[in-house]
Amino acid sequence: MNHTVELAPHRFAGLVAPAVDRAFAAGLQAGRDRGAAGLSQRYGGPAATGFLVEFRTRLAEPGGIVDEPGFAAVTRYRDAAECRRALDKQVAYGMLHRRPDGGIAATERGLAFLGELWGLQAEVTAELWAGHEERVVRLVEAFGRLLAYALVLDAERPDAAGAAFAATAPPYEPDGTPPGVLLLNRLGTLRHHRADAHAAAWSAAGHTARSVAALPPGPERLAIDLETDRRAAGPYAVLTAEERLTVLADLAALPG
Repeated sequence: MNHTVELAPHRFAGLVAPAVDRAFAAGLQAGRDRGAAGLSQRYGGPAATGFLVEFRTRLAEPGGIVDEPGFAAVTRYRDAAECRRALDKQVAYGMLHRRPDGGIAATERGLAFLGELWGLQAEVTAELWAGHEERVVRLVEAFGRLLAYALVLDAERPDAAGAAFAATAPPYEPDGTPPGVLLLNRLGTLRHHRADAHAAAWSAAGHTARSVAALPPGPERLAIDLETDRRAAGPYAVLTAEERLTVLADLAALPG
């Protein structure tokens, strides 16, 4: 087999996306099973913590800000008015601060919650992926390179940069962050890169967030998916064909 042809970046983008989704979802579910709901409840429940969790890779960093375009991009498939009301509640709970320019930042209480969340995620990912430490380390390194290259590409072509990725990347990684947390957050951040590529693809095809969500399987959806792969492919050029195969194998082998 000619791996260079079979796993060209745009083809790899389509193959790796569901594997990334599976590993990321497994890490989040392990946290829910282990007590994330209880942690959230101590701070007011999902109504108080929802956006802190969703934007944790930016808001956990002291001084980290999510601007209005980034917030809108990450929540693009949800009702905007409902999102604003939910955000108002989290501000009222004292977890988030709304800036004069419309951006949001974590309060001291919000940062305390995220610090505890980091600790919980460290425990659950260590348990979930126990026995796969070498794979996790390889994936952390690979996805670190992918994120770094994606940021370079966005800096070179700001007109093509995606707002959701910009709102979450680079993920906050303080010294001593365990490999499982690094992997979970790097996977989640790269998912936003693909989400931006998907939004650009359906927008170019004349769709809105609502209309594309209702689009049935068929040639039009396939064309959008293939265009998404093409637009999402850029970062994967930093990996060799052999490294792409290794990433797929390592993701497939992770429990969850």
